[in-house]
Amino acid sequence: MSDIYTESLNRLVEELSRLPGIGPKTAERLAFYILKSEKDEAVKLSRAIIDVKEKLKRCSICCNLCEGDICQICTDPQRDKGTICVVEQPKDLINLEKTGTCKWVYHVLGGHIAPLEGTEADDLTIEQLVKRVRDGNVKEVVMATNPNMAGDGTALYISSLLKPTGVKITRLARGLPTGSTIEYASGKMLTDAIIGRQKL
Repeated sequence: MSDIYTESLNRLVEELSRLPGIGPKTAERLAFYILKSEKDEAVKLSRAIIDVKEKLKRCSICCNLCEGDICQICTDPQRDKGTICVVEQPKDLINLEKTGTCKWVYHVLGGHIAPLEGTEADDLTIEQLVKRVRDGNVKEVVMATNPNMAGDGTALYISSLLKPTGVKITRLARGLPTGSTIEYASGKMLTDAIIGRQKL
């Protein structure tokens, strides 16, 4: 870090530069923005960061992020509890919800199977999903893992575990190009994929 800055400013720049997509120059700009802002604004920002770390936990049903025991989607009586959409991360769920097309409930895996990255099936919430399908009145499981090798492999593995239950298993249609991620897909692309989902 720069010898020109104070220790606390250097530390702030260093911490900000650890964020994804934030290089040293952007981290420096953000640090000076925080320094220039009113103390109340800076405290609100730090409080929001602390709250996210202290208050957020996993929904006991779907493993989505929530502040209570059960998330808002799982408690929504308007949702079709007979259809579970399986996603890798909470941000994928958010992007699907933005389309306004989804009336189902979700299951968040917490990633995808990637042995080379050190992620095995046991590291994900697959066991909880299988239990949900066995215990509930589930008619369809929609695999909405990312359309890339890891996402497809994860979907196939889960499908093999769920096949004995007799539940209908579908996959989002290939409105999503292979190799892409749900996080960066447009709303229209996701809507087409949801409507055109196919049986696995």
